[in-house]
Amino acid sequence: MLDIHLPLMLFVLALFLTLLVLLNNMLFQPLVKFMDDRDHSIAKDLEAAKGLSGNSDELNAKADEIISNAKNEAAGIRQKAIDDEKTLAASKIETKQNELETEYNKFVEKLNSDKENLKNSLLSQMPLFKESLKAKFSKLIRRDEYEKNSTIVFAYGTCNSFG
Repeated sequence: MLDIHLPLMLFVLALFLTLLVLLNNMLFQPLVKFMDDRDHSIAKDLEAAKGLSGNSDELNAKADEIISNAKNEAAGIRQKAIDDEKTLAASKIETKQNELETEYNKFVEKLNSDKENLKNSLLSQMPLFKESLKAKFSKLIRRDEYEKNSTIVFAYGTCNSFG
């Protein structure tokens, strides 16, 4: 049934081994070399990326420090400006208060002077007022007496006409 041909089997074995050697030299070795080179390139790139990320961390730290210093400097400048403005406002307020105080004192002096002038004027015109009041009182008293007399005359005249 089955015949085993030894020369054919040896030929197939030789062909198989030759094919293995040829495929190894032409296909497998270049493929393995390409994969090793790729692994080596990936490792090299990862190492470079780690170096750059370490450098970027350092640069980020420097940038954060610069930003922090700039913020502190800006806060100092802002605080100095606020303090300067407060000082300026306080000096303006003090100047205005002194000015108002001076004006108030002048007003009080003028008021006292006017008061004194009015008092002196009234005192100088006091005899005139007294004379005027005496004249008015005497006129009122004469009028009162006249009205009393005329009431008596009227009452007497009325009584005579009935009697």
